[in-house]
Amino acid sequence: MSGQFQLLKTRRFLPFFSTQFLGAFNDNLFKNALIVLLTYQAASWTTLKPELLANLAAGIFILPFFLFSATAGQLADKYDKSKLSRLVKVLEIIIMLVAGVGFAMHSLALLMTALFLFGLHSTMFGPVKYAILPQHLKVEELVGGNALVEAGTFVAILIGTLTGGLLAGLPQGTVWITIGGLLVAAAGYLTSRKIPAAPAPEPQLRVNLNPFVETWRNIGFARENRTVLLSILGISWFWLYGALFLAQFPAYSKNVLGGSETAVTLLLATFTIGIGVGSLLCERLSAKQVEIGLVPFGSIGLTLFGLDLAWASPAGPHGGELLSAIALLNIPGIWRILFDLCALGLFGGFFIVPLYALIQLRSSATHRARIIAANNIMNALFMVVGALAAAGLLSAGLSIPALFGVAAVCNAVVAIYIYKLVPEFLVRFVVWILVHSVYRLEKYGVEHIPDEGAAVLVCNHASFVDALIIAAASRRPIRFVMGHHVFRWPILSFVFKASHAIPIAPEKEDAVLKQKAFDEVSQALAAGELVGIFPEGRVTSDGEISAFRPGIAQIIARDPVPVVPMVLSGLWGSIFSRAHGAVLSQPWRARPFRKVVLKIGEPVAPENVALESLQDEVTKLRGEMR
Repeated sequence: MSGQFQLLKTRRFLPFFSTQFLGAFNDNLFKNALIVLLTYQAASWTTLKPELLANLAAGIFILPFFLFSATAGQLADKYDKSKLSRLVKVLEIIIMLVAGVGFAMHSLALLMTALFLFGLHSTMFGPVKYAILPQHLKVEELVGGNALVEAGTFVAILIGTLTGGLLAGLPQGTVWITIGGLLVAAAGYLTSRKIPAAPAPEPQLRVNLNPFVETWRNIGFARENRTVLLSILGISWFWLYGALFLAQFPAYSKNVLGGSETAVTLLLATFTIGIGVGSLLCERLSAKQVEIGLVPFGSIGLTLFGLDLAWASPAGPHGGELLSAIALLNIPGIWRILFDLCALGLFGGFFIVPLYALIQLRSSATHRARIIAANNIMNALFMVVGALAAAGLLSAGLSIPALFGVAAVCNAVVAIYIYKLVPEFLVRFVVWILVHSVYRLEKYGVEHIPDEGAAVLVCNHASFVDALIIAAASRRPIRFVMGHHVFRWPILSFVFKASHAIPIAPEKEDAVLKQKAFDEVSQALAAGELVGIFPEGRVTSDGEISAFRPGIAQIIARDPVPVVPMVLSGLWGSIFSRAHGAVLSQPWRARPFRKVVLKIGEPVAPENVALESLQDEVTKLRGEMR
């Protein structure tokens, strides 16, 4: 994980990270301090019940996300994001001054206004936060950068929530809340001044202040890319799922576990630690690329540990006085509950970090911030719907553990629905599992695979899993040209069909299928896709590279695109090669975590493509290792 932490030493990331951390901290400091004050001192502020006040405060804070997210997205696309960051931090200072006046005048209306403005503060900074990362980070740094942002945000939420509750309980707590909030806001402004320039991608944009029209337009931008739209839905579902669990922590701690206020803190801290660790692990598990195969992995964990939390929860408290966090640790079964909460956070990190990085990577730069704004609106909508659904189910008599179980089952249904619509997520998961459970892959020259546009990838054919390994190493989907017989293998058939691989047969066997394959290759290249082929035509039987067949020349003659040579080493002798006869004929020879090397050379211009020179280049890349 050292790679992603190196970003904290750079000016292109640290000032921005510090700014967003302090902003999230201050939001939650003020929000929780206000809720604690209204809960324990409601009579001195209003005649409304504390429960109603808490829900009213939550609604007021989230309202700006519906009203101003569309405008915030437009501003982030029209103006320099570093300048917008500074303006948002100035707004934060003003908000704390309004809050201070509200405390001094004992005015609930002013305090609710300040809370609304804090919601506006978060709304305005949201598109800036996620749209600025692709401008300042390299593609291979996106996962690590997003991981740090997600981990930092949840840690800031935790610390801010605890600090707000602590300050609210002090003598003259309102004064300390005001002073603390002003100091944090001022620190955030100072860090924002160090954020490097992030020029506007569309400075000529005319801002439309109608939130309804612009929200629909932003959703339209997201709909241009099916994967981006479904990633937004996935993120929004995660926030619904996570917010549903978090909202039940106080009642769950008191009424199910028999814990005091400190027990609530223990549950929140455990979940937060899980989120932070899961987020930070994403970079290592994905080898610094946007690995959407982690998303199904995350959804599986969210379901399993959500169900286990429901099963592990006791029927009710043991009776007697409410237990502190320390005393609660001695209760039988509590460690299983804490493990489930930590695992929920861990797999939540696996789920959400790649989705944020995927949106940033696949959204058009000219309206990336507006797509992020659409994501924020959907997040807020899903959280409100989730809160209403949870309230309805609990009112109908459902217990909190049962609610957790229902949410976990719903998570599985939503996941299956999304992966059915976009099989790429599930394909990447299968590829990631297969490759990382059997091989130890080293990659060199991955940057030579173009980030956009058509290209043909050519590689030696060392084993029957070559395509899977190459697919695992590539940031972009690849349409492989595969022998039609491979589609009869159960797992491989699913992977290749879902990734739109192109079946081919020798002309003597099926001339029609061969011609159809060449036509599909041409269509894929015309659409700007990557096509992968194995010019030898068959898996090697002696470990050497056989003569390249003329198919590659025909492809390039028909569609002149760059050709990227690559070579796989270390697969000869594996159970998926022909070193020991038929594939899988001697499974006892399997060696876990076998070292495999993928080397990728520089693209060859179409006019320079020749069979012999291309084969020489692949042979040269391989070296001595077979």
